[in-house]
Order: sequence, then structure tokens, then C-alpha cells
Amino acid sequence: MSSIRFENVTKKFKYVTAVDGISFEIKHGEFVVMLGPTGAGKTTTLKLTAGIYKPDSGTIYFDDEPVNDLHPALRDVAFVFQNYILYPNMSVYDNLAFPLRSKIRKVNKDDVDKIVREIARLLHIDHLLSRGTDRLSGGEQQRVALGRALVRKPRVFLMDEPLSNLDAKLREEMRTELKRIHNELNETFFFVTHDYTEAFSMADRIIVLNHGKIEQIGTPDEIYEKPASLFVASFVSSPPLNVFEVEKRGEEFLITSLDERIRIGYPNISSLPPKFTVAIRPEDLRFSSNKNGDEIFEFPMEIYVIEDLGTFSVITLKYKNLILRQKSLGMPNIMVGDKVWISADGPIFLFDPHDGRRLL
Repeated sequence: MSSIRFENVTKKFKYVTAVDGISFEIKHGEFVVMLGPTGAGKTTTLKLTAGIYKPDSGTIYFDDEPVNDLHPALRDVAFVFQNYILYPNMSVYDNLAFPLRSKIRKVNKDDVDKIVREIARLLHIDHLLSRGTDRLSGGEQQRVALGRALVRKPRVFLMDEPLSNLDAKLREEMRTELKRIHNELNETFFFVTHDYTEAFSMADRIIVLNHGKIEQIGTPDEIYEKPASLFVASFVSSPPLNVFEVEKRGEEFLITSLDERIRIGYPNISSLPPKFTVAIRPEDLRFSSNKNGDEIFEFPMEIYVIEDLGTFSVITLKYKNLILRQKSLGMPNIMVGDKVWISADGPIFLFDPHDGRRLL
């Protein structure tokens, strides 16, 4: 296994800066997930790591050795792509053995057989070794594609959204399998995805990327509990984050779109700028029929829409042009049109309205 380090790495394509001066480190044996929307620069970062692309500036290190000028074939990385390709005219066994039979590796026949069967057992596909790949399910095909990377025993495993083509149930199963495999092998995994549930379920640490820049690096708990920016908080929220603008007038705080007073009971509130953005997660809102008066955030609203999603429900609330969403376990005893008081039962995040960085 190897460590990976990026120092101020930039990659441009004509007029587009895909990766913009990013720096991070992945330690030996760590499972790191790069999370971000489509076009954020995630795949470009993987291809820079693999040597498919060369950075325009900055340095990439493997185990403290610069690899900018090292040919991709000499970096000893395994790349699992989103659209994996298996050889349809070969059995599962031969697909797994193929990387070991190259003239470069020169692995003898007995060792090839030992490695293939060892990896097949690890992936729980040893009963499929004689089967053609055209007779495999989507999940089985993904395991074979992963197995072709594992048999090589590379320094680093790079994975570019390898689960995105699977259905929801298979994605869940493969997330569990990938984490199990990583725990057994203790190798360096660098995985990219746009799905925050994948990132949270597998990663030791997460790198959040947006428009080629790193927004935050941290453990799943740190990303969720202490988002560094409005983008991070919004990206890891489902249903969508509740966001509204607030401005300070004298000793009062007003919701900008309503021009109505709101109570923000934070320490050091006087240090806040004249205008800021408030964000509250749907699961951190609660409602009651009566005003409490002791809450950090409290506001009268009307039940507008009720969505029963089985194990939980999403309640849309409205007051004039202010729309908020609340997430509840089960189905609360309410009806559309009911008047309630909404309050915060969890953290309220305050962000700078200009750059989106977190204030409190």
C-alpha cells in the first residue's frame, strides 16, 4: 500500500480549470472518498493520481516520492471505472487471471491459480469461476471487475463511481462489501462519488470538492456536524436544507424575505455581520401547537404539504413566502392547514452570505 499526497495541484482544459490548487493527503491503508457534484473535478483528480493526466502545476507524491513524471504503467495503481468492461468470451476465472498473465508481471501458473481463487473467495464469487460473464447479475459483474483490480495487489486502488450503475439494493450490498474488503486487506482506497450516503457509509475521511476546489476534509461525523460551508451543509442534506437570509436591524434580527422579527439565541451574537444566512436541517426542526418562548429559533407556520414516505415523513410548512421542510420518523398526527409553531431541535448553522463560509 502507499500514501498519496497532492500539493497545490492544478489541471486545466483550455478555458476550464478542472482542479484548482488542491492539497490533501491519503494515509497508508486509509479509505478516502472524494465527494462532489458532477463536474466538480473528481474524475480528473483520480486520473491525475493514476498518471492519465499530468498536472499543469503542483506535485503529486506516492510515499513522499514525486510521481508527476512517472509513467502510468509504473505507478502500480488499479483503476475501477464507472462503466466496467469484462471480456464476454472469457469465464470469470479467466477475467480475474487476465492481469496476472501479462508479459510484464510474469506470474507462474500455480501462483495465478492461487491468487485468483483467493480473491474469488474474498469477493464471494468462488462458485462463479467457471461461469461466463454474460450470465452474471449486475452485482456479480461489479465484483468481477473489482476482483481484476484486487488480483494485481497494487499500491493504490482508485475507484470512479463504480456503484452508480447498480440498482439501489445492490448499491447498498456493494457498499457493505467494499468496506469489508478494505478492512480485510487494509489497502489504500481512493473512491469518488456524488452520493453522500456512499461516502458516509464507507469513508474513513471525506474530501468535499466543488468547482475544482476543496470545500472541506474530515470524517463523516465532522462533515455532517461541523460543515465548513453552506455548500457542504446543503450537499449532505436530504430533504433539502432549510435556508433563508437574515439581517440585523438595531438589536433585532429580521428574516429578509418577510421583514419580520426572528429570535436567534446564540452567544456572541453581537459579533455577527449585518447580514447572514441561516441553515437548519429538516430533521432538526420540530413543531408544536403552542409557542414555547424559550427556543433559539421559533416561528408560526401552517402545514402545507404532507409526504408519507414509509419509515419517515416530510412536512412542508409555509408562512407567507417562507417555505420550510421538516423530517419526522413515522407520520405525525397533523393535517394540511393546521397552524403550528416551528422550532429548532438541533444545530442552527450561520453562514457568510458572500462566500458561504460558516460563521457559527
